[in-house]
Amino acid sequence: MLIIHGVTRSRASRIVWLCHELDLPFRQEPVIQAYRVADPDSPDAPVNTRSAGFLALSPAGAIPVIDDDGLILSESLAATLYLARKHGRGGVGPADEAEDALMLQWSFFAATAIEPDALTLLFLHGRGQAQSGEDAAIVANAAERLIRPMRVLEGCLSAHSHLVGDRFTVADLNMAEIVRYAQSYGHLMDQFPAVRAWLAACQSRPAFQKMWEARQAEPE
Repeated sequence: MLIIHGVTRSRASRIVWLCHELDLPFRQEPVIQAYRVADPDSPDAPVNTRSAGFLALSPAGAIPVIDDDGLILSESLAATLYLARKHGRGGVGPADEAEDALMLQWSFFAATAIEPDALTLLFLHGRGQAQSGEDAAIVANAAERLIRPMRVLEGCLSAHSHLVGDRFTVADLNMAEIVRYAQSYGHLMDQFPAVRAWLAACQSRPAFQKMWEARQAEPE
């Protein structure tokens, strides 16, 4: 059985969502981020990203990690693309090499062009930290940098219902989980109505809702 190491309040959410889309059984080992633990090196600390056992599995000390019958993958997008290709051919996964390439392209675009600044919006705006001063300026600059890649996304979604193959695929899932970080920043999202509508549709899917319920049930 597929094993997912990592709490759902992490990038493991991407993999958990995909497993629900695929009806793929999995076991989740709740490894928590070390920064969320008061004393992560304490003998009675919960298993975290600095625990010796986890570091033996993932020397980078980052979650999530999957173990699929001995195949260890420690990058969430690599994991989702692999699982979609293995279990979702022609559905959530690619039907052919061209679709595979497009799914890779959109996933890499999300990770490189959107995720860094979207995370800034999440941590400094979405959690209510950036009220004024330096943090507010950082948020404004991040939002400004996101306009160009979001225009690319808006252009695609204004012409198509989904990113690849006119159906929901792992490309949409990967992108949606990254755009979600910027979702609460209305000044940015209001400029891109097609993106907003597409994101709402992605998040209305039963598999997302099942993942989100489990994520919300975890301690903050």
